[in-house]
Amino acid sequence: MHLKVYRYREGMTAPRYDTFELVPRPGMTVLEALFQVQEQLDDSLAFHYSCRGAVCGICAMLINKVPRLACRTQVESLLKGDLKVAMATYPAIGETVPWVPEKEVLVEPLPHLPVIKDLIVDMDVFFRFYRFIEPVFRPSEATPEKERRMDPASVKKLEVYTNCILCAACSAACPIEGQNPEYIGPAALAKLYRFHIDPREAEGALRLHRADIPNGWWACALYGNCSLVCPKGVPPRTAIAKAVAALHKEKKEAE
Repeated sequence: MHLKVYRYREGMTAPRYDTFELVPRPGMTVLEALFQVQEQLDDSLAFHYSCRGAVCGICAMLINKVPRLACRTQVESLLKGDLKVAMATYPAIGETVPWVPEKEVLVEPLPHLPVIKDLIVDMDVFFRFYRFIEPVFRPSEATPEKERRMDPASVKKLEVYTNCILCAACSAACPIEGQNPEYIGPAALAKLYRFHIDPREAEGALRLHRADIPNGWWACALYGNCSLVCPKGVPPRTAIAKAVAALHKEKKEAE
């Protein structure tokens, strides 16, 4: 098989693609293939990872035109066509280099973020929006003697959103992110909704107002790519739709 990899470093007039021939073994992941290239064929290849170091999400990349985690995406499944995702199209997945999916695995950096080198992107913008929503728990009651209890139903509802690992795959798959660089983005909005529905949160009812701006909830067009690619099953589209409905209801009642 061939691994076709996006290459860029400071000083280059334009990026290029390098193709490496590898012999895949059963169960080989894209991250393992990248390591094989780096260790045996080209030690200048740059990519991020912190797998097995309790920092999940660092190895998110655009793999065969879908944002995925390289550490859990198997080469064999890609070549067989088993991992296709029916996403709404946008420039990052619509424009491509010559590529044969049955014989090649195409690896590129996450879209919508500045490329530092090869597959490494600058996440500063992503985390700027994350900090904007103030992702800090503000308890509604004084610190209890033991713990703040929740009923099982609330825990189950909340866990859907607490599973986010901030890999930015959802933002990379979002057509709006490519059109509007000031859009807060699905990851931050899903996290904001998580605090809104937390029964222990002091400002739960007010949390939605933080993103009640043109580049917040209202900028989303509900394409749904974000929910399709999340490696942890977090559904930003659902959170955004529910937040918009709640704000509509609140505004209507205030009239």
